[in-house]
Amino acid sequence: MKVLERYLARQIFSSTLIVFLALLVLLTFLDLIHELGDVGIGNYHLLYAFAYVLLNIPGHVYELFPIASLIGTIFALAQLGANSEFTVMRVSGLSGRGMAVILVRTGLVFVALTFLFGEVLAPLSDEAAQHLRLRATKSVVAQEFRSGLWVKDEASFINVKEVMPDATLSGVRVFQFDSRHALKTISFATRGVYKGNNLWSLSGVVRTSFTGQNVSVSSFPELAWKSVLTPNLLNVLLIYPEHMSIVALHRYIGHLLENRQQATRYQIAFWTKIVYPFAVLVMMLISLPFSYHRRREGGISAKIVGGIMVGLVFYLMNQLSDRLGLINDWPPFLSAALPTVIFFLISLATLWWVERR
Repeated sequence: MKVLERYLARQIFSSTLIVFLALLVLLTFLDLIHELGDVGIGNYHLLYAFAYVLLNIPGHVYELFPIASLIGTIFALAQLGANSEFTVMRVSGLSGRGMAVILVRTGLVFVALTFLFGEVLAPLSDEAAQHLRLRATKSVVAQEFRSGLWVKDEASFINVKEVMPDATLSGVRVFQFDSRHALKTISFATRGVYKGNNLWSLSGVVRTSFTGQNVSVSSFPELAWKSVLTPNLLNVLLIYPEHMSIVALHRYIGHLLENRQQATRYQIAFWTKIVYPFAVLVMMLISLPFSYHRRREGGISAKIVGGIMVGLVFYLMNQLSDRLGLINDWPPFLSAALPTVIFFLISLATLWWVERR
């Protein structure tokens, strides 16, 4: 059985690698075409466009793992069926359940790789890609509203007009309130530079204080300012929640909840990051019925097309579930896990049906 398991694993790994290479070449080419439209903006030359596209590859690898493992496993198993190897395995005593166990053991390697890309490589490369593009095009990191970026910090509200790629703040306003929610001070700074340990150095500060019926204005050439706002927190603005690591999502969710802000989108992304790698196992189990090859039902090409369609449906269901969960305020775990659970049940039902035939 160990020899058979190693043989199947080799077939699945080699087929999945081929699928990965084909899909990555396609997506990389499409990314490059998209980036060519921005070449010439600022210092964003062709070399920067190539670097940006290459840095996006780990993120594509993470997103493609379930689909690539599905198509690769279908291709490998369908070939075994076409060559009657699968029939020989069944006659030798390999049951459908035994094949499923072999697929799960093989898929655990893909699960580990998905975690590696999703938690380490993709977030780092995506952040580096965004920094590279922002510096080259001389853009700002974030400007969520016309008035700039807004962040809540305990009893204060912070408004930043622009955040530069090096985390320098431009046009900083701090609205501080007292325990009775009355406006206490409004501080404006032309520039803010991070010094470490949650400390910022603000320059060109003008502070307006409200005491009873009195209003006073003070000016400071430079002022130290302690805030929950840090470059790491600002980096959250560089990438979508779905591309962040579990650790970064957990920290940012804690920040939002501490400040009584809406965190549903980040909570859904958090649970999706936990559930998504195990979708690889589900996709591989769904591919198992394709190994029962019958020539009158079509060849390997038809099965691969079917696998592609299943992968697209899974991808669309993931996107739809996230959006519906956000709109209808579903529990975050339900929004993240629903497509994977549905496809897992479908895989079990399909395998049972094929076995009975």
